[in-house]
Amino acid sequence: MHTGDTDDRNDFLAARFEEQRGHLRAVAYRMLGSVAEAEDAVQEAWIRLDRSDAGAVQNLGGWLTTVVARVCLDQLRSRKARREESLDGPMSIPEPLLSPPDGLDPEQEVLLADSVGLALLVVLEQLAPAERLSFVLHDMFGVPFDEIAPIVERTPAATRQLASRARRRVQGQAPAPDRDRGRQKEIVGAWLAAARGGSFEGLIALLDPEVVLRVDLAEVALGAGAVARQALTFQRLAPYAVPALVNGALGIVTIPPGGKAVAVSAFTVSGGRIAAIDIIVDPARLGGLDVTVLEG
Repeated sequence: MHTGDTDDRNDFLAARFEEQRGHLRAVAYRMLGSVAEAEDAVQEAWIRLDRSDAGAVQNLGGWLTTVVARVCLDQLRSRKARREESLDGPMSIPEPLLSPPDGLDPEQEVLLADSVGLALLVVLEQLAPAERLSFVLHDMFGVPFDEIAPIVERTPAATRQLASRARRRVQGQAPAPDRDRGRQKEIVGAWLAAARGGSFEGLIALLDPEVVLRVDLAEVALGAGAVARQALTFQRLAPYAVPALVNGALGIVTIPPGGKAVAVSAFTVSGGRIAAIDIIVDPARLGGLDVTVLEG
């Protein structure tokens, strides 16, 4: 092949790949819960495409989605093996995406389409790798089970069962959020005011009776009373709380003097009440956050 032909092929492939990049990043982020790891998975898909006989690929989008899914599955299985080797080590904590309370940037809009809240990512982290892949590909991206089955090395019927188990976990632990961002803002603002004022009754009024509070994936309080009491123990930090969008839903970032975030709190508002609060305090996840996007 002449150099000119090679360059044309590469340019053509690169252009077609770029058309798929947003979709592939969205798949990988739901699979891995990390923007950086998602980018790595997408880059690996490009490397494999560049080395392949792309002319023989009839459905490039489907082919790339399958490649990214396989890369992510390998990563999830590797994580699981490391946890088991370290005697039940910690699960990977999802990476929150922060943006100002008045809206997401276009790139985040693509990444978070269909409301990938932090509560959902937390539940996805608790699934077995094959369950997570089956649920994400089928329920979030409409990939048929007969296309998912070869990736997880199961029959289509068994793959359907994997997704069904995952779906029950998600529905039970990550309630569907209210979409009205204005209402979310009102409720989270009222929560902040009650926390700053030390109002137990004010907090209770905003909470679903079966609300769950999780910190770095671990459940620390269940039920309105327990969660309100837990919130009051952090009253001293309330003055440093800054409203923000956390994965597209109203939340709070706690930034004491010094300019570094010490906590990111994501609220799931469902049925007009706070149904879940997921807080990340893990320094490894918080260290890379750009809190300057919240200034002003």
